[in-house]
Amino acid sequence: MSSWLDEVRWDAQGLVTAIAQDAHSQRILMVAYMNRESLQLTAQTGIAHYFSRSRQRLWKKGEASGHLQTVSELRLDCDGDVIVMQIAQAGGIACHTGRESCLYRKLVDEQWVVTDAVLKDPDAIYGGHTGH
Repeated sequence: MSSWLDEVRWDAQGLVTAIAQDAHSQRILMVAYMNRESLQLTAQTGIAHYFSRSRQRLWKKGEASGHLQTVSELRLDCDGDVIVMQIAQAGGIACHTGRESCLYRKLVDEQWVVTDAVLKDPDAIYGGHTGH
């Protein structure tokens, strides 16, 4: 019997792109990566878990900040290589910069313009240790 995890098209590093979308506003809050273990943990616990490529380790979103992502739905795209999660974002902050979304810069006249205000100082969130 094939596991639902076997239907995911993992890349050469064993990762799949994961998009966290606010279930209420539909705004995309962040894009990260999951490995098999983090996707399974997400499905089992209802809390978003990711795989950090820079730290080469599993991480539960909000483990340092308290800004957990509660997952209400997981979807797999037609090619099997992207996961989209409908989530509720604790604290209304998904980005380690203290903003609602990691996608806070917009291209305007060939320059990246910051469009979202910092909702909470990252030092206040992380105690001087900025992290995701």
